Amino acid sequence: MLLTSDTMPLASAAIDRAAHHRLETDWLDAAFKAPDVLVCLFQNGMPLVQDNGGLLWLGAQAASLSGIGERLFLGKDKTGAAIFALDMTLAFKLAAAPIAGLGDFTEARMAFGAMSPMDANLASTARSLFEWHKAHGFCANCGAASAVREAGWKRACPSCEREHFPRTDPVAIMLAVSGDKCLLGRQSLWPAGFFSCLAGFIEPGETVEQGAVRELLEEAGIRSNAASAEYLFAQPWPFPSSLMMGLIIKAETEDITVDKTELDEARWFTREEARAIIAGTHAEVFAPPEMAVAHHILRVWSERES
Repeated sequence: MLLTSDTMPLASAAIDRAAHHRLETDWLDAAFKAPDVLVCLFQNGMPLVQDNGGLLWLGAQAASLSGIGERLFLGKDKTGAAIFALDMTLAFKLAAAPIAGLGDFTEARMAFGAMSPMDANLASTARSLFEWHKAHGFCANCGAASAVREAGWKRACPSCEREHFPRTDPVAIMLAVSGDKCLLGRQSLWPAGFFSCLAGFIEPGETVEQGAVRELLEEAGIRSNAASAEYLFAQPWPFPSSLMMGLIIKAETEDITVDKTELDEARWFTREEARAIIAGTHAEVFAPPEMAVAHHILRVWSERES
């Protein structure tokens, strides 16, 4: 399958976000209790999943659970059913709830990889928003406590009336290539043998291509030109809330000078080695999982002839 930004893991665009309903509090309250409603639960950044790995969907009974924190309206499915996510407070005890035994709260990176494309997109969207709310409970303008508005898609300050919207941090994630070689790096906290594409946040005043050039030079001492960058696809990454923009960029130099505050190591790998890394047959190195955009950037380049 040809990968695009619509088919990348976590990026499925299968639902109608129905943003016009976000201001309709009566409609939202009625939809939350409707017989066909779909509700997923989070707690402490973790989704509630079934034993088979799928996201656990509840119906109208979710409204009767105790310990509900923030409620987020995600949109409507193809049948018109409303979709919500609930961020359960720490006071919510799954073992004592009526839904005990139906699933468990599971670490998000592990859980998302086992979900269907639509469920993974909805869960990653919910996690990004819930994590944003946790970190932005106070107005950045005056310091007063802010309040959730528009079904979880905005916060508003009752003191100074400033509005705050969820942030998404743009990240360039790039594979530098030189002839038949590509550059991969690793951080010291990663498991032994784990290598990935280099990446970095885009700063104010620069394009994604310019950011990629700067990050390559800062992290690995590799010079490149923004004009040579090839954009591939993007992926939402809810850890906590990034948009990963995948690039292949031609290196103009090959001598590596690693910034030890960013990377532990960086190495050039041949295309043959890259294919082995993707296939899982390399003797020393393994790639990021298929859920990560870095996996697919490396795969795209490794499958080319030149």
